[in-house]
Amino acid sequence: LCVFSSLQLVSLLLIGIAAWGIGFGLISSFRVVGVVIAVGVFLFFIALVGLIGAVKHHQVLLFFYMIILLLVFIVQFSVSCACLALNEEQQSELLEVGWNNTKSARTDIERNLNCCGFRVFYANETCAADCLRTLHCRPCAPIMEEYSGMVLRFVGGIGLFFSFTEILGVWLTYRYRNQKDPRANPSAFI
Repeated sequence: LCVFSSLQLVSLLLIGIAAWGIGFGLISSFRVVGVVIAVGVFLFFIALVGLIGAVKHHQVLLFFYMIILLLVFIVQFSVSCACLALNEEQQSELLEVGWNNTKSARTDIERNLNCCGFRVFYANETCAADCLRTLHCRPCAPIMEEYSGMVLRFVGGIGLFFSFTEILGVWLTYRYRNQKDPRANPSAFI
């Protein structure tokens, strides 16, 4: 039951962080928030399936819980390793691609980090930062690169930790699933 509660904790954390980001105006992209909330709700329902399967000792629910948890482990472990493996040059390239492809994220970044432009700010561009009034704005790339390394290490480490609790959950579910149901009629096995 401990593994089910850790998966529920992760799902509630995802939902809470997404709500916090949108509530404080840090994120205005409803697509990003929607995906994070959807993943949180999905994980919550998977944890609920596992919990019901464990309480009822339902073999089919436990099997599906075990398989889905194994798939979640594979995805989460892969993403965590990728977050930890990115070097500074790859982070910079990834940030530049994101900067060039999303207008709403660019506006959020400029507003929250009080910077204009990626590496250089041109006078004909628009900027949502307050520093534009004083005409003394820093470019966003150095600030983003400073934060991105820290965030990627943090997210990768947390994801790696929870991925190992998920593989422990798969193993415990497998062990529990193969036990006899203590509430079953003993003469039914003869």
